[in-house]
Amino acid sequence: MLEATRRVVTAASHLHRDLKSTADAVGTFLVDAFHLLALFVIGATTVWSAAAAFIGMAAQGHASLGDILLLFIYLEIGAMVGIYFKTTRLPVRYLMYIAMTALGRVLIEIGGAEHRTGRDILVVAGAILLLSFAVLVLRFGSYRFPSDSPADDLAKK
Repeated sequence: MLEATRRVVTAASHLHRDLKSTADAVGTFLVDAFHLLALFVIGATTVWSAAAAFIGMAAQGHASLGDILLLFIYLEIGAMVGIYFKTTRLPVRYLMYIAMTALGRVLIEIGGAEHRTGRDILVVAGAILLLSFAVLVLRFGSYRFPSDSPADDLAKK
């Protein structure tokens, strides 16, 4: 009787391990499939939006500085998607570059508006300076404390 119980427990343990292994493999596949699908959708949307903005500029017959900065924003988004596609790491610095470029567009709009105060310009310029400092801190941190792979980051927790 004891031997039969031991065999049942061993079989159940093997079955549990096999089911967990299968579930992990299916889960990993689904997450990877979602990442790829989402990246292609984001990439296609970026290309579509950039093309629509360019066509709008061409229809106008000229491009303002704000329009050119908008194209740079699309470029940074495309680069960020490409980097994430290759490395499965989200480059946070690119998000900050995008934010700084967007704030630069706002700064240009403020400069063109007649009824804006100097305080508006200082607030936007201060935000750009703060983001620049954050990029500096991130670059220093990644240089000083490098990480080989995302799995290493997760294993340390």
